[in-house]
Amino acid sequence: MGNPLLRLDRSGLVLLYIFLRTLQESEAGHIRYSVPEETDKGFFVGNISNDLGLEPWELAERRIRIISRDRMQLFALNPRSGSLITAGRLDREELCETVSSCFLNIEILVEDTLKIYGVEVEIMDINDNAPSFQEAEIEIKVSEHASPGSRFPLPSARDPDVGMNSLQRYQLNPNSYFSLQMRGGTDGAKNPELVLEGSLDREREAAHHLLLTAFDGGDPIHQGAVAIHVVVLDVNDHVPKFTQSVYRVSIPEDLSSGTRVLMVNATDPDEGINGEVVYSFRNMESKTSEIFQLDSQTGEVLIRGSLDFEKYRFYEMEIQGQDGGGLSTTAKVFITVVDVNDNAPEITITSSTNSVLENSPPGTVIALLNVQDQDSGENGQVSCFIPNSLPFKLEKTYGNYYKLITNRMLDREQVHSYNITLVAKDQGFPPLSTETHISIKVADDNDNPPTFVDSSYSVYIPENNPRGASFFSVMALDLDSRENSQVTYSLVEDTLQGAPLSSYISINSDTGTLYALHSFDYEQFRDLQLWVTAKDSGNPSLSSNVSVSIFVLDQNDNAPEILYPTLPIDGSTGVELAPRYAEPGYLVTKVVAVDRDSGQNAWLSYHLLKASEPGLFQVGLHTGEQAPPNTDWRFSQAQRPGTSGSQNGDETGTWPNNQFDTEMLQAMILASASEAADGSSTLGGGAGTMGLSARYGPQFTLQHVPDYRQNVYIPGSNATLTNAAGKRDGKAPAGGNGSKKKSGKKEKK
Repeated sequence: MGNPLLRLDRSGLVLLYIFLRTLQESEAGHIRYSVPEETDKGFFVGNISNDLGLEPWELAERRIRIISRDRMQLFALNPRSGSLITAGRLDREELCETVSSCFLNIEILVEDTLKIYGVEVEIMDINDNAPSFQEAEIEIKVSEHASPGSRFPLPSARDPDVGMNSLQRYQLNPNSYFSLQMRGGTDGAKNPELVLEGSLDREREAAHHLLLTAFDGGDPIHQGAVAIHVVVLDVNDHVPKFTQSVYRVSIPEDLSSGTRVLMVNATDPDEGINGEVVYSFRNMESKTSEIFQLDSQTGEVLIRGSLDFEKYRFYEMEIQGQDGGGLSTTAKVFITVVDVNDNAPEITITSSTNSVLENSPPGTVIALLNVQDQDSGENGQVSCFIPNSLPFKLEKTYGNYYKLITNRMLDREQVHSYNITLVAKDQGFPPLSTETHISIKVADDNDNPPTFVDSSYSVYIPENNPRGASFFSVMALDLDSRENSQVTYSLVEDTLQGAPLSSYISINSDTGTLYALHSFDYEQFRDLQLWVTAKDSGNPSLSSNVSVSIFVLDQNDNAPEILYPTLPIDGSTGVELAPRYAEPGYLVTKVVAVDRDSGQNAWLSYHLLKASEPGLFQVGLHTGEQAPPNTDWRFSQAQRPGTSGSQNGDETGTWPNNQFDTEMLQAMILASASEAADGSSTLGGGAGTMGLSARYGPQFTLQHVPDYRQNVYIPGSNATLTNAAGKRDGKAPAGGNGSKKKSGKKEKK
């Protein structure tokens, strides 16, 4: 506060006291400071951090900044001290011109909370301007017959300072003929006038030289002067007179240069040059002279420059009418500028973000913006809006500030970005509007689990597959983006035949490709089910499972196995006996064989590889029966073995009709062959059932199940190998092996 620029005396100390008191005053949400004009850059204005309830270091951390339009260059924030300081020289007269109290309003934004505080700074006047006259010298013509007491208007001085620092008084240098008096004007100002105190004699003294001095009330006092040259004239009886003492006119701000504003008129009844009136401006400010011009002959006031309601709304001027004899009079002219809707609203984005996380709660702040219109009245009333179809809305906060916020949760998978058009429209006629755009990207939130293409998978793989080879791929899609959509695959832990599933199957975690770590054996297991997990890389991660059913397909990798007859363990050759006079078709023996494969791979056919008498015996192609040729045993495809209802009567079909039939028959063949091999039972076990209906269900009766020692189907017959042979021999059927006999001797077959 010891700045020598202030040059404070006792009056300055009073101002300083007021200044310090105002620093401590602040309203709720509104802070007020005072600072003298003409201070250097960096001058302390107020402790803003303290008044905001913050520490100085929080100014930078919380990104606190000045956002006021057109005032940012005047003030700054000191982040080290937490104070508001001047950013340059402050000139009260330049900022506020003729306004007696100069207040500047700025807004301070707390970025992290988007809260705005209003700050009002009063620029206090110092006596930095002296009173000045527009002209350095003026001439006044006075008739020598002018009577004492005649008054002559003098130019007024101008001092842009206010209060005691402004113009306070005038002084006229001492002389014998003239004195100085003040006349109150219509605006309350005191205007100087020259008053004639005695009679003039042109022949004695044709001119008088005076000095008018204006003083302000500052300390030290400043002054300005104008020289007055009084010319004494011959007799001019009449003073010009204006038709109005005050002229008032209102004009729109959009008048073009050269347009007539008004015309003043003064008349003088004198003749000749004494009756000719010439018009001129008096005491005109420089800004007014830049806007208006006066025709000295006609009294027309014309537009010279550009009007701007937002800068100057009112002009006051004084026009003098003077005749050729030197007599003059004045009239006041008041010009009011009327606002025209010539300024479109302005939108300023104070703070904004370019992305918002999806699923953010409604009310999330996207941007802070300021809307202003330099016009006044309805022309300056602005409404701001955005299209209703977007999930955003504007909410008014402080003054002309709006917050752009979300009005519902966003979904990036539906809309990944928005281009928001902000429209500001005034109420003028015609209305003016402004648009600006904000682009927002919706940031991804991990709200979508990976989803498999299919709800489940069925895979068919042949047995004896190569180890380590891929055999199938699964795929899951994740609608999220980046790491939230990066999917990894894994197998759910399980066991298969007592071993971990991972020892049989592996999966590529990146591609979802399944690999067989073992060569599968259809005869060990025919199917398995596993679960695949797809997991994304979000935090927290999301996952989903899908079942994969693997079916092993049979391959012909097992040779048929002959169950009957069996070779003797002593190395001898098995012998079957037949009657010497057996008729053709007599059943000598039955070859029973099975194949561990299934389907067509288990279909067997029988052939004689070697015979001493090829024409004497033959073997049934599908039955394995060894008998002399006899066509009685030939039957159609429709009569061949199969489960109940499997005969379709098609002679050209295959036998059996499907893999299920074959596997069921194969199981029954193995069971019956086992019973036949141990000799402990016959194929009986129940009338017409061969003992199988109890094991495999009541549908497996002798009408549908082949004789498993003969491996031949006898439709509608209860005959077995023994009773069939008995019929041919004329003997009763016997149990066990019937007519079959074994011997260690070699005989022809």
